[in-house]
Amino acid sequence: MLASKARPQIQKVLDPLSQWAARSSVSPDMVTVIGTIGVAGGALGFFTRGVFFVGTLVITLFVFSDLMDGVIARARGISSKWGAFLDSTSDRVGDGAIFGSLVIWYAGDGDSLPLAGAALLCLVAGSVTSYVKARAEGLGFSCDVGFAERGERLLILLVAAGLYGLGVPYLLPAALWFLVGATLLTVSQRVVHVHRQFVRSGRPTLAPPAGSPAPDPAVEQPGSPGGDPSGAASVMSAGGGMDGAPTPAGAGGAQQPAVPAQQPQQAVPAQQPQPPVPAVPRIAPGH
Repeated sequence: MLASKARPQIQKVLDPLSQWAARSSVSPDMVTVIGTIGVAGGALGFFTRGVFFVGTLVITLFVFSDLMDGVIARARGISSKWGAFLDSTSDRVGDGAIFGSLVIWYAGDGDSLPLAGAALLCLVAGSVTSYVKARAEGLGFSCDVGFAERGERLLILLVAAGLYGLGVPYLLPAALWFLVGATLLTVSQRVVHVHRQFVRSGRPTLAPPAGSPAPDPAVEQPGSPGGDPSGAASVMSAGGGMDGAPTPAGAGGAQQPAVPAQQPQQAVPAQQPQPPVPAVPRIAPGH
């Protein structure tokens, strides 16, 4: 949180310059893009060759643009979500260029694979740290915690690189290993912080995607009480096959012809009883 506390003091120094830029035709987005190009160019142009002091001066000069663009946007009343998105994306590009340049240096002329690995860990863990915060805030959680946020990490690295370039030994390697532990600790703190909020909120679930049909409560689902446990009855057709297709011959039995539905029979009125026929007497022959 050191950089967060120092930001207001730094902002006071930059306010006159930012107010002048606000009255000019320079757009905040242009300041952001120029600052990102300067940071990436200074890192790739100097750190990859082991020129740490001059590289630190160039990077520090352009890092201040990260503070100026917001002041210009607020002074003109044009702060927007696009500006915030562009600023955050540019920060990731600048951090990747700085730590990636150290990876290139130590993997090449710096001749130290352990330090190249440390710089790579700082790069990956720093990206994860930013992603955890962005994802948590996108889900409605707060995530303003952590031992070493981006400002602290950048400040420690640039101070160590500048002094190392002036001849102070072991300072940059020590700073890299310190940042590895500090960044991993920050990731852990943020994950734990979000999980505690999740537990306190009653473990809410994600809402279904927009446009997805809601289940019909009148339709019994497979496995529900009173329904078909196997769910086969919902997909069997009148012909006896799955998905409305008749069962082919030789695949579980011969194909049965469809039986037409019988029409209800007409009721036949009951017959009235007939009167008995009297018996005819027999006449003997010869009479």
